[in-house]
Amino acid sequence: MTMKDEEQPPIQAAVRVRQSSLSVAVVGSDEAVVGASSGALSDTHYDRPRAWWGCRHTLAFLGFLGFSTVYAMRVNLSVAIVAMVKSTSGGEDGKPSYTNDSCPAPPGWGDSSNSNGEDGEFDWSETTQGLILGSFFYGYLFTNFPGGRASEYFGGKRVLGIGILLTAIFTIVSPVCARVSTGLFVAVRVIEGLCEGVTFPAMNNLLATWIPPMERAKFSSLVFAGSQFGTVVTLPVSGWLCDSGFLGGWPSVFYVFGGLGLLWSIAWFLLVFDQPDTHPRISQEEKKYIQSHCTAKKSQPVSIPWMSLVTSLPMWCLTLVHFGQNWGFYTLLTELPTYLKNIQHFDMKSNGLVSALPYLVMWIFSLVYSNIMDKLLSAKMVSLSTVRKLSMVIGIYGPMVGLVAMCFVDCDKTLAIVVLCIAVGLNGAIYSGYMCSHQDLSPNLAGTLMGITNTAAAIPGFVTPVVTGALTEQQTLSSWRGVFLISAGVYLVTNIGYLLFVPVTVQPWNDLSSSPETPVPTKSIRQSGCWHTPVLLTNSSSY
Repeated sequence: MTMKDEEQPPIQAAVRVRQSSLSVAVVGSDEAVVGASSGALSDTHYDRPRAWWGCRHTLAFLGFLGFSTVYAMRVNLSVAIVAMVKSTSGGEDGKPSYTNDSCPAPPGWGDSSNSNGEDGEFDWSETTQGLILGSFFYGYLFTNFPGGRASEYFGGKRVLGIGILLTAIFTIVSPVCARVSTGLFVAVRVIEGLCEGVTFPAMNNLLATWIPPMERAKFSSLVFAGSQFGTVVTLPVSGWLCDSGFLGGWPSVFYVFGGLGLLWSIAWFLLVFDQPDTHPRISQEEKKYIQSHCTAKKSQPVSIPWMSLVTSLPMWCLTLVHFGQNWGFYTLLTELPTYLKNIQHFDMKSNGLVSALPYLVMWIFSLVYSNIMDKLLSAKMVSLSTVRKLSMVIGIYGPMVGLVAMCFVDCDKTLAIVVLCIAVGLNGAIYSGYMCSHQDLSPNLAGTLMGITNTAAAIPGFVTPVVTGALTEQQTLSSWRGVFLISAGVYLVTNIGYLLFVPVTVQPWNDLSSSPETPVPTKSIRQSGCWHTPVLLTNSSSY
């Protein structure tokens, strides 16, 4: 420590820190570093680059297209499998049978006039179909954590790009594999899950590097809303492709979306870079803006503080709410076409379009909502913590109420679609909520944290189809009410911990390599201007 630093009393250092609009905790030599508060984050809006489009926007736009492609290759099977499988019936005359607990079928239902008249080529039982639909998530479960860690060591650009590229290749060969054997088709879907498992953790690592905290709600919503956009496009287009004779009908679903994945990969590797420092076309203004507000994110990976993670209440609550969100989301994503076909009796063409409507609403709502939150933060009308909590109330408890309401729509097709659109649409608020929390809690470990929570959250991907299949063996209104109520209950319970215990501050374990006995000069604190800069003061008294 220099003589000049020693001559400054601790109280002066505290005043200087307060003048820099940072909320800093004073710690002793034996305490952990405490992250800066996000309550005074609005200052960043005053030094945003003047250019309307920058390199971080390119990253976000390609990320949006990437997740659109990822979900296109994930959900296309939900529609394609209807055309792939031979028709079955519940009645002796070859047409479905109905009870008082089911909805009456429209005239001509079950006839070939509702389709192109061709039957599927695979004789798969309901159990086999459930295995095929859930097999993706068996692979997806195992690569989230390795993907997050790999993105911190090798860069999110490579990990995300290679993951989507390989998924596209295996998607294209899926029709051939399905015709060779069912086991090979299942294996390919497992491999696709392995490849896609790295996507969310790798993107979180990139967002923590490129996007300042006050912009994360808007940019995260833009990027991850690609999953809804991909779903919106894929469901109706898949239905149309299956019903047409293009490239053999259902195989075209895999060829088209796999081909789009290959095209996206070319653009991604050409235009995206891991760090602002390595980007050859970034402006100095934008580079300075990003670096001045993202200094809590180190350019080199840090070791994983396992004991701190295991004992972190915010981490447990974040994992739990991620699990609960995916339980409800995957239940509807994989089973909605089945519900609309067997209960509400939509034909194949209408099924794909109607199944996409709730996700169209979700996509639009997420973008509008995140921009409203961005404006409120800019005007200093709300705190960052308020944005996160409010988003989770709307994004989790809104769908919960909607699922309960689904128990009362009975056979009213229009009401069922309206309720589903509202329930799924409100879920779009989560991208301004917990989907930003991995970056909030630890910018250095954002990819790893997403890998950990998304590993747990992948479990519903293969559990919910089994649970739904067991409950809806008879395809009745009462059986589907059980599906909706279980998902609503999971939503209710898993969100409580997030609302109570997940903060917006950088956690002490974000970087345990800093020695608490090494003081930080007050001049460096004043000039950094970073919202999440961990600050240490050697004096243990408060001020």
